[in-house]
Amino acid sequence: MPDNVQGPGTDRTDRASLRADCANCFGLCCVALTLTRSADFAINKDAGKPCRNLQDDFRCGIHTELRTQGFPGCTVYDCFGAGQKVSHETFDGQDWRRAPQTAQQMFQVFPVMRQLHELLWYLTDALSLEPARSLHGEIRRTLDETERLTHLPADAFTDLDVATHRDDVAALLLRTSELVRATVPRSKKRDRRGADLIGARLRGADLQGADLRGAYLIAADLEGADLRLADVIGADFRDAGLAGADLTGSLFLTQAQLNAARGDATTKIPPALRRPTHWHR
Repeated sequence: MPDNVQGPGTDRTDRASLRADCANCFGLCCVALTLTRSADFAINKDAGKPCRNLQDDFRCGIHTELRTQGFPGCTVYDCFGAGQKVSHETFDGQDWRRAPQTAQQMFQVFPVMRQLHELLWYLTDALSLEPARSLHGEIRRTLDETERLTHLPADAFTDLDVATHRDDVAALLLRTSELVRATVPRSKKRDRRGADLIGARLRGADLQGADLRGAYLIAADLEGADLRLADVIGADFRDAGLAGADLTGSLFLTQAQLNAARGDATTKIPPALRRPTHWHR
């Protein structure tokens, strides 16, 4: 394989800017987002109102106890690095407490930036896939355009048509997925796109190259399952059992999906992602 091409499961692209850096964020996810009392959050909180656990230094006062204190949803959420981008680039380090005039606009920009950074994660993943080499030029141009949008001034985000851009990126990612999954024998027979697989017994299942885009895998038993080259973009892995599962090379897998699932030390994950600290060792 040429030196400038990544194969599935490698991570030669620097993704540091696409990982949340809470130490360099003004606690935006703890303020800008709405929380609804549920199994994920212990309280109701309106968008724009600081969470009761947010400290003066923008750190979470119960960070190490979020799950036991009724906030497992916070351990799942991932801003893809949008928090630090908004805090220190878009608003040039002005925090919403010391510069309250920025607060409303900052809280509006943050979720839009988060969508753009999520797209950057997927496009970076797509650019690493050798079977989709014929699309690499288009992927690179789309990635560059998406990156350009993240550097717009705050005022420009109001009129930004993110939905249309997402649709364009989604179509490109689907073409990428089809090229990659076509390298797996019988992958066309494994179309479970959007399937209701809640609580499904899939232990040891051969899902290599499967289309699981948007599938509901909540509480599914995927212990020992083979998910290599499976397209899992948008799949709901909440409480899914991934002990011993092989997700190396899974297409468009995110940290948030891993955080929502239940895995262990035997779960194989792509090198670009981190093993969640709450997984059983």
